[in-house]
Amino acid sequence: QVQLVESGGGLVQPGGSLRLSCAASGNIFSISAMGWFRQAPGKERELVATITSDGYTNYADSMKGRSTISRDNAKNTVYLQMTSLKPEDAAVYYCYAYVRQSTLSRGMDYWGKGTPVTVSS
Repeated sequence: QVQLVESGGGLVQPGGSLRLSCAASGNIFSISAMGWFRQAPGKERELVATITSDGYTNYADSMKGRSTISRDNAKNTVYLQMTSLKPEDAAVYYCYAYVRQSTLSRGMDYWGKGTPVTVSS
């Protein structure tokens, strides 16, 4: 009933840039936070960046200064602009949203299916 669809992943050279997008749709009353996580093979899923509906942001230490997260509340869409990409940034990037579907329900975590990012020469 709530879907998150990512786009923008692909192959980029070290030092290059990439812009990811994620749109939420379905039965949505409010979204208090959206963000991006990533997971490389054999590793745990980790935070990349998040942004609240009020515009407060949080970044992983490894991404500070190299990424910018933004959000269009009217479109329920979150963006991640990444620059100066490194091979260790390669992973499947997952969109995240904390969604409340009605005034009587609790918020829940929702995840996209992921978009792969490859950083290689």
